[in-house]
Amino acid sequence: MINAENLTSLSNTGGNVIDQDGTKIGGIGQIYVDDETSQPSWVTVKTGLFGSGESFVPLDSASQDGDDIVVPYTKDKVKDAPRVAPDGHLEPEEEEQLYSYYGLSGGYTRTGTDDTTGRGTGGRETVGHDTSGPTTDEAMTRSEEQLNVGTRREETGKARLRKYITTENVTTTVPVQREEIRVEREPITDANIGQAMDGPEISEEEHEVVLHEERPVVEKETVPVERVRLDKQTVTEERAVNEEVRKENIEVDDEGRTGRQ
Repeated sequence: MINAENLTSLSNTGGNVIDQDGTKIGGIGQIYVDDETSQPSWVTVKTGLFGSGESFVPLDSASQDGDDIVVPYTKDKVKDAPRVAPDGHLEPEEEEQLYSYYGLSGGYTRTGTDDTTGRGTGGRETVGHDTSGPTTDEAMTRSEEQLNVGTRREETGKARLRKYITTENVTTTVPVQREEIRVEREPITDANIGQAMDGPEISEEEHEVVLHEERPVVEKETVPVERVRLDKQTVTEERAVNEEVRKENIEVDDEGRTGRQ
C-alpha cells in the first residue's frame, strides 16, 4: 500500500503507473491525499499523445514497485475513466463520479498536489448515518432495472436440392411403309406377243419378288431442360417482448409521516 512516507520519493523519481497485467499505463502525474488522514488516495496518470491527458486512479489497493505504482485495474479501464481536470482539488461531485466508475464507496473530498508541492486541507462531513450498516455518504442511491432488447442470429434449418430419376411412358405415332404383293394381269396384244412367245411352249417356272417394310426405331437422347437453384431472402417481422423489471423506491419517514418518492 502507498503511504505518506513514500509520497515524496514517488513524486520525484519520474516513475510510471503499471496496470494489473504489468503493462505501463503512463507516467505518474499528480498525487491526491485524503483531507482527514493525509494518506495518498488518488494518482493521475499521464496518457494521451505526449502525456497531454491525465486520468485519475484510486490508490486504495495500489502497491509500490520500486519507483512505479501498480494498480489493480487494466490499462483500458484507466484510460476510459471520467475526465476530471487535475487542478489540485477534487470536488465532491467529481470524486463521487470517479468512485462510481471504479466501483468503490465514496468518501471525503480529496485535494491534490503536483509532483513537488504540499497537501491541501478541507472536507465535507456526512450528514446522518446508515442504520443498516457502516456509514457511507449523505445520500442513498436508487436503482432500477432496464430492458436492453436485442437480437441473436440462430440457425433454424437447412434446405438442399436433390435430383432423382422417375420413369414414365411416352406414346407417339410414326408412319411406316411396307411392300405387299399385287398380281397384275394383262391380255396378249400385238405389243407383247413377242415376249409372250419367247421361251418354251410348256414349262414350269418360278418368279421371286423380295418384299420390304419399315419398322419403328427408337433412340433416346438426354437434353437439358432447365436449371434450378436455391436462394435466400430476409423477412422482417415484429415480435413483442414482455419481461418484468424491478426498481427501487425511496420513502421518507418523518416522525410518522411517510412520504414516497
